[in-house]
Amino acid sequence: MPTFIRWIGLALIGTSLSSCGLIKSQLGLGPKPPQLAPPVVNDQPRSAPLQARENVIVKAVDRVGPAVVRIDVVKKVNNPLGGIFGIGPSTQRQQGQGSGFITRSNGLIFTNEHVVRGADQVAVTLPDGRSFKGKVLGGDPLTDVAVVKVVAENLPVASLGNSDDLKPGEWAIAIGNPFGLNNTVTAGIISAVDRTNAVGEGQRVPYIQTDAAVNPGNSGGPLINAAGQVIGINTAIRTAPGGGLSFAVPVNLAKRIAQQIVSTGEASHPFIGVQLRSLTPQLAREINATGSSCNVPELNGVLVVEVVPNTPAAEADIRQCDLILYVDGESVQNPTEVQLAVDRGEVGQPMQLKLRRDGDEISVEVLPKELPRQN
Repeated sequence: MPTFIRWIGLALIGTSLSSCGLIKSQLGLGPKPPQLAPPVVNDQPRSAPLQARENVIVKAVDRVGPAVVRIDVVKKVNNPLGGIFGIGPSTQRQQGQGSGFITRSNGLIFTNEHVVRGADQVAVTLPDGRSFKGKVLGGDPLTDVAVVKVVAENLPVASLGNSDDLKPGEWAIAIGNPFGLNNTVTAGIISAVDRTNAVGEGQRVPYIQTDAAVNPGNSGGPLINAAGQVIGINTAIRTAPGGGLSFAVPVNLAKRIAQQIVSTGEASHPFIGVQLRSLTPQLAREINATGSSCNVPELNGVLVVEVVPNTPAAEADIRQCDLILYVDGESVQNPTEVQLAVDRGEVGQPMQLKLRRDGDEISVEVLPKELPRQN
């Protein structure tokens, strides 16, 4: 028994000595352990680091961003349940939102026609928080361009570029208010130009296609280049699983339509009165095999399939089965190119067409008329 007690005592004494050493170490009274250098995990570069250059997107946005506005609209819409079943009022107020950009310091604003279509009230809000009551000067459903005016002076202005010189691969920067998130910037590249089959039938627009992210609320906002110039109006999107495409109205076209709206309150679209179809060698063989009055060459071209009576085309003696080769000296390869070429003309101004008829090339002069407006 005494031996057992001694062992416990020795154990207690040993514990006390060990504890004293620990306390001294914690109090910094004991010797300090040697400091080890941290392991080297990287080598110093042999050359100087690259200097960060100015970000072209930041500079472009700084230049255009202050002129990009949010457009809030209120429109009255019919309530069918109210009129038939008496459920609620016969008309309801519907709110919408889009974007736009200031092009003149006295308050002229470009946007999309579908943003302000049927609007009873328009409010324009600048990035600096100022808000103005807007007036729709006019809109063009065919190109989806509209002009809004606010009463103000010395507003920031977005510089307009030249959309005729665009090349795929150039920077494309979109600014707008997607989903109500003001002054959102997205960037990508121009994927293609002159997309005439992107949005649907009846559109007289050679769209700019881009992969910059565009969403509802971006409509009417600017698409800008790396120089800080507006090159288009963001207008439409096509979505698909895993991605989407964005389309913009070229600013040169928007400018021309805006000039007409400011001058007369509406856009002008010339027409000549022909129904066209793309001709292919296969289609030509089928037409010739049917024994119809047409005998067309087996090539690619633009075939006149109908001439509307009492139209400029009929007055110029354009005939069914003619092939349209040139419009005002510009070669055309498909019906859309003919339509765009005609739309670049002016109502009442002579337009020269070169045709192929029965193997011969002939020239005719057409006086386009105003395209009838649909109510």
